[in-house]
Amino acid sequence: MLELRDITAGYDRRSPVVRGVSLRVADGEAVGLLGPSGCGKSTLARVAALLHRPDAGRVVLDGEVARGWRHCAPRAQRTAYGVIFQQPRLSADPRLRLADLIAEPLRATGRGREAVPRTGELAHRVGLGDDLLTRRPHEVSDGQLQRACLARALALRPRWLVCDEMTAMLDASTTAALVHVVEEYRRESGAGLLAVGHDRALLTRWCDRTVGWAELSGADTD
Repeated sequence: MLELRDITAGYDRRSPVVRGVSLRVADGEAVGLLGPSGCGKSTLARVAALLHRPDAGRVVLDGEVARGWRHCAPRAQRTAYGVIFQQPRLSADPRLRLADLIAEPLRATGRGREAVPRTGELAHRVGLGDDLLTRRPHEVSDGQLQRACLARALALRPRWLVCDEMTAMLDASTTAALVHVVEEYRRESGAGLLAVGHDRALLTRWCDRTVGWAELSGADTD
């Protein structure tokens, strides 16, 4: 169970963008978080993935309260997540070839020996040919780069996926392909999903349930 309990968060304590929001995602469940741009849903997603420290409230992962954020989070909690952001060019190191981008989490966690076979497996899964793996971000399309970012998110076999507007910049065919990859992984692994977006039709088709931002404040509290 992934629980967000009474979260208040933002980038200025005097004016938080998220106020007293609670949300639960059960094991293996896909939850869509629907809301307009600027409402705070991406900030909440970053809190859920232990990438942004809230001003108040708790993140509880499998009954254990989160004990750190970003690189200060315990490895077992930090590596339980795979995160895919809206803008792949802002989340990819422009100096890295796509193969190195995909393998980044493995090398960062001391599993470099797995990098070559795992990278090939993941590239095939997301639909990247070998010829693309030697290219850098500026040499590929947004869709190809987002495929690499999804492969990177799956590298450590996460138990939770957080997709923050993952398909907002993609065409319909690439969107369908990436959603298929996520769902195939979830069927195999039992991973839970928090999918953030503003496309109600997509989230309704994709997720077990969809929660509107306006419904969240004060909901799902103990």
